[in-house]
Amino acid sequence: MTELMTPTLALLPHYVDALQRGWTPDHIIGPAAAAEQLAAIAQDAAGFVARQTNLAALGEPVTLPDGSQVPRIPGRQYWIWDDGFCGRLSIRWQPGTSALPPHVLGHVGYSVPTWKRGLGYATEAVRLVLPYAREQGLLFVEITTDPDNFASQRVITANGGVLIEAFTKPAAFGSTPGVRFRIPL
Repeated sequence: MTELMTPTLALLPHYVDALQRGWTPDHIIGPAAAAEQLAAIAQDAAGFVARQTNLAALGEPVTLPDGSQVPRIPGRQYWIWDDGFCGRLSIRWQPGTSALPPHVLGHVGYSVPTWKRGLGYATEAVRLVLPYAREQGLLFVEITTDPDNFASQRVITANGGVLIEAFTKPAAFGSTPGVRFRIPL
């Protein structure tokens, strides 16, 4: 049974194993994101786990793929779990509004290791996070993906997502094409 787990030190070895096997939690940054996280875990595992839930948007600014820095917004990471680590789902929002700042491409992001893809984990994880999004006062969640990422588009539409626009990602994300879906809550 698929669950969204709050990261803990007890579950961390499973996350580390996925990183070491070549999975990356960030498809934009790629393998560098995995290396960065492994270094952070080696330096301070408890701190790494604690930073996965940041409801008060505390900490240093976020560094975007182009190196620019922007303010944090509240968010949290979940580890997708089914008798072991199956991926990561993140959710972020601005209190009091469903709008996002221009540097945040969507409310929800997810990544599933190649050896766990095609088994419905991302679809179920998105379904499971929607009540939490509603609890944060969101009227909808937006999820973006690449125009040719049909697997991700199926995850979104299986959860009621509707295509609202094709767009060009901000320069910080490479000015590449994207598509934005909205899931009403």
